[in-house]
Amino acid sequence: MKTENKNAIITGANSGIGLALTHKLLAEGYNVFGTSRSGLIADLTHEHLKVFRVDIMDGELINAAVVEIDAAGLKIDLLVNNAGVAPDVFDEEPEISALDETFATNVKGTVFFTEAILPLLNHAAQVLFISSNMSLPKNIAANGPAYRMSKAAVNVYAMTLAQRLESRNIRVTPVHPGWVQTRLGGEMAPYTTAQSAEGIFTAIQQNTENGKFWNIMAGGIEEY
Repeated sequence: MKTENKNAIITGANSGIGLALTHKLLAEGYNVFGTSRSGLIADLTHEHLKVFRVDIMDGELINAAVVEIDAAGLKIDLLVNNAGVAPDVFDEEPEISALDETFATNVKGTVFFTEAILPLLNHAAQVLFISSNMSLPKNIAANGPAYRMSKAAVNVYAMTLAQRLESRNIRVTPVHPGWVQTRLGGEMAPYTTAQSAEGIFTAIQQNTENGKFWNIMAGGIEEY
């Protein structure tokens, strides 16, 4: 698959999986539009990288980025919804503030950032959601109730979006990135962020089934 001159947007591109995937896509020849709350990505500059100051819960900042991309006459080939939070991942009892924060970012923010980008998508583009196999019914455990529910909601949104965008040949791909060495995954996780990014890129190239959940640990499609 030729990736040179393709345009990608990655939310939460300043750290963790988002940063590793930014490096990967730049290396593969993409032009990358990254978002971060500060508008900066530390220690990374590249002629094909532009960073927007965007909080996915802030409609004005989202609109400003969309207007700038649209004004440049650019179309997006890949949207990676990576930004997210997990304040209750080690807790078992639901807590109001954690649930509010998690759903505001992981669900509401992700959904309406995506909706704002949809008019910019090329025909046959791809929308990818960083989800989690913690959200699948067969993997449910007691911990992380808000996080698990939020990612389950993202999976449902991805499935509905896949049907909405089918006429534009736009592929929607929720993906489990593996247990990764991030602030969420911890140092004991078996995957580095670079390894996760490699797996995600494989999913971008190989998961051609619209709306299907890809598990990089299993190397393929997994049922919801």
